[in-house]
Amino acid sequence: MRVTQAHDETRDVRSLILRRTSGAPLPEWNAGAHIDVLTPDGSARQYSLCGDPGTTDHYRIGVLREPHGRGGSQWLHDEVTVGDVLRIRRPRNHFRLEEATGYVFIAGGIGITPILAMVRASDRGEASWRLWYGGRSRQSMAFLDELESHGARVTVQPDDECGRPDIAALIALANPGELIYVCGPAGLIDAVREQARQSGAPDRVRYELFSVPPDTAAHDDGDREFLVELVDSGLTLPVPADRSILDVVRSAGIDVISDCQDGICGSCETDVVDGTPDHRDHVLTTEEQNENSCMMICVSRCLGPKLALRL
Repeated sequence: MRVTQAHDETRDVRSLILRRTSGAPLPEWNAGAHIDVLTPDGSARQYSLCGDPGTTDHYRIGVLREPHGRGGSQWLHDEVTVGDVLRIRRPRNHFRLEEATGYVFIAGGIGITPILAMVRASDRGEASWRLWYGGRSRQSMAFLDELESHGARVTVQPDDECGRPDIAALIALANPGELIYVCGPAGLIDAVREQARQSGAPDRVRYELFSVPPDTAAHDDGDREFLVELVDSGLTLPVPADRSILDVVRSAGIDVISDCQDGICGSCETDVVDGTPDHRDHVLTTEEQNENSCMMICVSRCLGPKLALRL
């Protein structure tokens, strides 16, 4: 992918337009999808697509500079320029815009990126929608100019002007049959989920995590060893109680792209051929976990003595 445009949306948010070097059409995508951008060290970083859903001549991403991150965002801000060629993985979507009579969108900070695509998709359909968008200040909030045309359906409330949001009031905006989509800081997501629970509507909230919940452990004292068969590679490996499948597989020389290693990004999603996974990720829905057709091998384990994976 070649970087054909780069624009500073705010001091800390940069948008990039990416096009195939060959000029060929790109895979189609739907609102809520993201791509993995491969960094120079071979690791991956996830960025939501914030352009027009379904566009196949280019992808657009918004990147928040994270000074205390692992370097991926700073590289995209400081070193990547127009004309550079990047490698990505095709779009994946664990934050799908499900069919509903209407939507309440809640975005905090860089969480506006997937929500922006959802707004565009909803605006073309028959479902009603409303967006609340918050941030530290207007100067820190990206894409405000693109939201102006939607008028009163968009509420912009910077903290320095309006204070903290009234989560109860935001949840009350949702009518029966409508879904609530939230993306942003963990505190905002937790508050929305808790308020929805108190209001008797926990199943109506859809969210995407940027960091793993603090009370979640990847390993448990009761974990035990099991075997993992790599069907494509012809290997069967023991996975000790204190190591992840991802770690064991990589040690055997099998290249698997991953990023978070906390079960929130979906990069290491792997097809399950046989066996029952012990799902510990925060990506798959309960329905998807029950299907047992795939798993996140950075955190999930096995409920039985052996797993067979498409690796």
